[in-house]
Amino acid sequence: MSYVEVPGEQVPIRMWTDPAGVEDVAMAQLRNVATLPWIKGLAVMPDVHYGKGATVGSVIAMKDAVCPAAVGVDIGCGMSAVKSSLTANDLPGDLSGLRSRIEQAIPVGRGMHGEPVDTGRVYGFGSTASPEGWSDFWDRFDTVADAVKFRRERALQQMGTLGSGNHFVEVCLDEEGAVWLMLHSGSRNIGKELADHHIGVARDLEHNQGLVDADLAVFLAETPEMGAYRNDLFWAQEYAKYNRAVMMGLLQEVVRGQFRKAKVTFGEVISCHHNYVSEERYDGMDLLVTRKGAIRAGSGDYGIIPGSMGTGSYIVRGLGNEKSFNSASHGAGRRMSRNQAKKRFSTQDLEDQTRGVECRKDSGVVDEIPSAYKPIEQVIQAQTDLVEVVAKLKQVVCVKG
Repeated sequence: MSYVEVPGEQVPIRMWTDPAGVEDVAMAQLRNVATLPWIKGLAVMPDVHYGKGATVGSVIAMKDAVCPAAVGVDIGCGMSAVKSSLTANDLPGDLSGLRSRIEQAIPVGRGMHGEPVDTGRVYGFGSTASPEGWSDFWDRFDTVADAVKFRRERALQQMGTLGSGNHFVEVCLDEEGAVWLMLHSGSRNIGKELADHHIGVARDLEHNQGLVDADLAVFLAETPEMGAYRNDLFWAQEYAKYNRAVMMGLLQEVVRGQFRKAKVTFGEVISCHHNYVSEERYDGMDLLVTRKGAIRAGSGDYGIIPGSMGTGSYIVRGLGNEKSFNSASHGAGRRMSRNQAKKRFSTQDLEDQTRGVECRKDSGVVDEIPSAYKPIEQVIQAQTDLVEVVAKLKQVVCVKG
């Protein structure tokens, strides 16, 4: 489908979904965003739903301003995936041992490594970050907000860890039977603490006092507050990128160890943020583009759009549609809240909906049940002018926090 325009106070709201199917609270959030004096465009992806701070599945383009709550607290959250030389025929009938080894190698939930990961040892890490880049990245920790500097050791130990919620590590098969590795995570606790700090600073600034929603407080260009936020934002986005790179290295190490006889090789890792800010140019203007639950889908850009823990996911290639600010959805998108899902579904429902997937099937992940999400096929079909499908994946192992 193409987009539908809904009138907004400052800019029209371009929606790659039927506005009638969007929750009232999410539509109210979008209309509030469209009132901001600095906004130059607002695009809404087909996985749109209500979110804290700003609507999930929204792309907000502003001139000389950025809203930290619209970025969210998991700065740089995103996806990574890689195709392996393994095929479905290489996998054992019982995948519980593989799942167990992944859980041993990659801490989940609030867990962390006992010692920082030796990135020089982790297979594949050199392809995404040089030793020089890694050293410079950690040197720049000294420049982030004083409020989080006491978290350095924790940040080091959480590098290469999954977290909880909708974050996951998966082993998948594509339609030709090739084995893929895929994971979803962000900037962990350090990103959250940086976000919380700056959201609090923004709320108290004088120019934000008359906004229709306090969550839409912004930083303005050429101010010390904006400079401090941009520094910390881009550092946290880099942390998230490295976090996924380290995890992918650990995951590849597990798989190579599990299938030694196959001498497993891997292709190029695809990686994309979906909660972040980017400096981009549209209509002759330099804009700050915030993607909250959206990926960049510039012409030729590879991206990952996951479903849920029991459905398929897609590797896509961007078509470069500037009407969406070169963006696409970040996943299926929730159609009910976590609390609603917990009340409505049982562990038996979860077991039924994840049959054939080696994964947790207990009450702690019922809120991640596939029925709590929109059908991924419909979400993909709604954005055929934004991306083209490169591969469809189906998980056989899913590790959750």
